[in-house]
Amino acid sequence: MPLNKSDLVSAIAADSDLTKAQAEAALNSLQAVLVDSLRKGEAVKVTGLLSVERVARAARTGRNPRTGEEISIPAGFGVKISAGSVLKKAAAGE
Repeated sequence: MPLNKSDLVSAIAADSDLTKAQAEAALNSLQAVLVDSLRKGEAVKVTGLLSVERVARAARTGRNPRTGEEISIPAGFGVKISAGSVLKKAAAGE
């Protein structure tokens, strides 16, 4: 079962001796910093944990899956998240 925000806040509070309110404030602050950095085009790297960066996507032609009609997809931005060594080891069960 996935860990939702409320579960994550509770786990952070228990692990760090913070109140749930303090843990939620810290998590909300992390979210705000990530969003602000991505808006500015800045990458966020937490060594060993993860890397988050904005990537440019070129304009391209696609197809409507229902009708098969060609459609024009404008250029835009996406988000690339890369796992660091700590997350990779955890996923491997180490």
